[in-house]
Amino acid sequence: MSSNKLVVAKYSKNGDEFEIFINADLAYEFITGKRSDPLSVLEAEEVFKDARKGERQKEDKIMKVFGTTDIAKVAEIILKNGDVPITTEQRNKLTEDKRKQIVAIISKNSIDPRTNAPNPPMRIENAMAQAKVSIDPFKNANEQVNTVVSKISALVPIKFTTVKITVIIPPEYTNRCYGVLKQFGGIRHEEWMPDGSLKASVEFPAGMQTEFFEKINNATQGKAIANIDK
Repeated sequence: MSSNKLVVAKYSKNGDEFEIFINADLAYEFITGKRSDPLSVLEAEEVFKDARKGERQKEDKIMKVFGTTDIAKVAEIILKNGDVPITTEQRNKLTEDKRKQIVAIISKNSIDPRTNAPNPPMRIENAMAQAKVSIDPFKNANEQVNTVVSKISALVPIKFTTVKITVIIPPEYTNRCYGVLKQFGGIRHEEWMPDGSLKASVEFPAGMQTEFFEKINNATQGKAIANIDK
């Protein structure tokens, strides 16, 4: 392996250092979800105190910090939560992907409380840009949502809530629509009418209601009857 791909990933806690030798390209694949086995990223199945000097970390300290000495589990924690060297291009790509995930989460799960309408992704993106929100490329998207919302709420009113919708599907479209209903959080209640129509109630994040109506209307050629429950 070329030396420019051999790097050291680091994790610090309680004043102790934990380092592993990794392949930079494979580590990036693991971080982005394209690779699932942390052992396949390692160049040596060892945890070091100082990798460059070849000084191994003590097992009792590994156990104390990680709760295990299993190298695969330790490596996974370091790769997901530690300092993993990546190129500027990779970092920018990772940051942008994480930004899109956060925007999608906020848009799909929230509404504008002034209008009770969903917040379009572009509105969230513009507010984040205006507020100069920083995204951590290594931190889970869900864990960053509250911080992002607190920074943009003065620009975009946001309310996280769910919506309950009752829909009546004509008999000729029930098979096609049943899967659509399940995509949106599952069916809370269903009733088959004498004519073969399906009356169902679903509940899902309020920000997804526009998408729901579009899919149901497309699947039934606009013949479904759907109402938001009060």
